Amino acid sequence: YSCRNPALDDFMKYRSPLVSRYASKEMAYNFSDRKKFTTWRKLWIYLAKAEKALGLPITDAQVQEMENEERKLRHDVMAHVHTFAHCCPTAAPIIHLGATSCYVGDNTDLIMLRDGFDILLPKLARVIDRLANFAEKYADLPTLGFTHYQPAQLTTVGKRACLWLQDLVMDMRNLQRARDDLRFRGVKGTTGTQASFLQLFQGDHDKVEELDRMVTDMAGFKKSYLVTGQTYSRKVDIDSLSCLASMGATIHKICTDIRLLANMKEIEEPFEKEQIGSSAMPYKRNPMRAERCCSLARHLVALLADPLQTASVQWLERTLDDSANRRISLPESFLTADIILTTLQNITEGLVVYPKVIERHIRHELPFMATENLIMAMVKAGGNRQDCHEKIRVLSQQAAAVVKQEGGDNDLLVRVQADPYFAPILGQLDSLLDPKTFIGRAPQQVARFLSEEVRPLLEPYKSKMDVKIELEL
Repeated sequence: YSCRNPALDDFMKYRSPLVSRYASKEMAYNFSDRKKFTTWRKLWIYLAKAEKALGLPITDAQVQEMENEERKLRHDVMAHVHTFAHCCPTAAPIIHLGATSCYVGDNTDLIMLRDGFDILLPKLARVIDRLANFAEKYADLPTLGFTHYQPAQLTTVGKRACLWLQDLVMDMRNLQRARDDLRFRGVKGTTGTQASFLQLFQGDHDKVEELDRMVTDMAGFKKSYLVTGQTYSRKVDIDSLSCLASMGATIHKICTDIRLLANMKEIEEPFEKEQIGSSAMPYKRNPMRAERCCSLARHLVALLADPLQTASVQWLERTLDDSANRRISLPESFLTADIILTTLQNITEGLVVYPKVIERHIRHELPFMATENLIMAMVKAGGNRQDCHEKIRVLSQQAAAVVKQEGGDNDLLVRVQADPYFAPILGQLDSLLDPKTFIGRAPQQVARFLSEEVRPLLEPYKSKMDVKIELEL
């Protein structure tokens, strides 16, 4: 079906929502055709400059002509060679000299991966910074801990945030390592042996090695892979995408926790004044940002299967069944990671905490958790531990029946106060039931973790911390 109105052309065909709805301009550009094809042309210029410097008969005029025509675009490698040659008739004989299509294709992919990490790392740093501020603010606010999603010993809101932070800190280190481990494919020829360049330089091995080093340096890499087939090893893609998928798992866990806490009305993500929580139920505040993160994080995790399978089926020096898959899996992984980091930054910049709701939940469960404290206080007051334990057991079961069978409040403390046996400790009940006596070293753990592991990690990104995120939902 064709549309006569060019303005509606995009409306008539599928567009990936990763770009049309969500991704940042900088990440969308990083994997754009313009970025790819201008990088190809830069790589041809690097090659020509290095070959000229090492003595091949290439003139300044040829290099200058290539640089002047760098911006014009078409599609596949040979089409670009021919187009570039047509635009640069003087330089035509030396464009792509000695190279194979993977010289521009694979090296461009490595540049895009490196630049993609450079876009993601400051965004992850900002998420960690916002969450660290949140953890510091609520470091000593007691809250119910949960194991098996059942009420457990108290922790603090800030300590729970540090559990999220610890995983994000691991992701930060993994992304930085993957970025720093990237090397350039360099100048390797059709099967990685550099045979064509050895022929160009008439058997001079030192010049071939220097050519590889010079082009690698021009492209902004410190090292190239010493051995490759026709392509760089596809395990490099596994390494890059696995740390993104791991980060996806982290963010899914964080946002699931936020959704669970939102259900309890203890914590909520930011909610705009004009935002509609539900079209049918106007009172609702749905955690739409956290849900978006979870939805896209699942996609990010699933994408890791692609490079794993691609690397496993590369035969000998290379097969082309990697190409179409990588055109999808590499950009989509970085685009998806970019989106969920941007969304999570928005969430962490505006998390809302409801201390009174948290306090009510603690009050509902704390009497059961305080039973050991009551027993120890009675023993100190001269009571018998076994007798006290039996008294507490009976009263606890009675209070539990009121909660579970009658839907009433936990009245264990009322029962304790009414039993003459506990008269020696009635004056201590307030201190015995102070929630802050049940949080252990949580505040101290938060302070030490933030100062020793989180803040130092953010130092290199200090100049990029001021960016704030506003989302359209």
